[in-house]
Amino acid sequence: MTVALRTLLDRSVKKMGKGMKPMVKAAALEMVERAYTERITVQISAGHRSLEEQAALYGQGRVYSYNGKNYSNLAKPIVTNAKPGQSYHNYGLAIDFFIVSDDGKRAIWTVDSKWQRVAAIGKDLGFKWGGDWSSFKDYPHLEMTGGLSFKQLQAGKEPHLTFKLEKMEMPKTNKGDSHIISIQKTLNSRYKTNIEGDGFYGPKTRSALIKGLQTELNKQYNKKLVVDGKWGPKMKNATVIIKKGASCNITWILQAALYMEGFNPGPLDGDFGGKTEAALFQYQKASKISADKIAGKVTWNELFA
Repeated sequence: MTVALRTLLDRSVKKMGKGMKPMVKAAALEMVERAYTERITVQISAGHRSLEEQAALYGQGRVYSYNGKNYSNLAKPIVTNAKPGQSYHNYGLAIDFFIVSDDGKRAIWTVDSKWQRVAAIGKDLGFKWGGDWSSFKDYPHLEMTGGLSFKQLQAGKEPHLTFKLEKMEMPKTNKGDSHIISIQKTLNSRYKTNIEGDGFYGPKTRSALIKGLQTELNKQYNKKLVVDGKWGPKMKNATVIIKKGASCNITWILQAALYMEGFNPGPLDGDFGGKTEAALFQYQKASKISADKIAGKVTWNELFA
């Protein structure tokens, strides 16, 4: 039996982790979907990478220390020439991928016509492929840099990214995640956000969720926030605690945000039940914040900052 597209997408979201730029994440999932329509089963194997994780990779096959810690690992071969801060993975701007067997049980690392086709789909979406590099070819690697250097990124400059959906020749219903489309439609009808129901979690959908939260905080708690879809210290301080047993539109916003991050809260019904609690707990653990199963200031800030 062929592995389900939803399985490949869920695995990919989990592997990309926190810290991915929304446009890069959306383009990566779009690539998985497009490949699936061509009967190529592909999965993202890596996304955001911390500086410490980069140090561990760079230390393979070398004697190397970073920030006073020894990352030398001569027992393994060299896999990268990028030191911490010198990989676009460190900024949420790069992914790695691999082909999986039709049943989804085996990774296939052979760079054949299927692999090259996936790379071509990625390039069509705006990625640059490591297989095109003149030296140290990195065939699993795709990056979307916005034209910025590592020095510019280290200085805090934000890249301008373009998600090239206009070339897609598939019906709109196959464009993105159906649950995200439903969330986008609810945001439009409930909060008049007027965003496209494309099934991808990008900056506009994130802003729409924040607008929804601002609206509900004003309505339910008289917080007197400006409904502008922007997150800042005032917004963080205005958040309220949501926990198991709550049943309101703020719970729905929490459920929607958790789903966008790849943690399934069950039905998006506004009821904080066991599945929502479990998804919140897993999200908090993955984000390395207090896993208290309660959505408070720290959790809200992690979701939207």
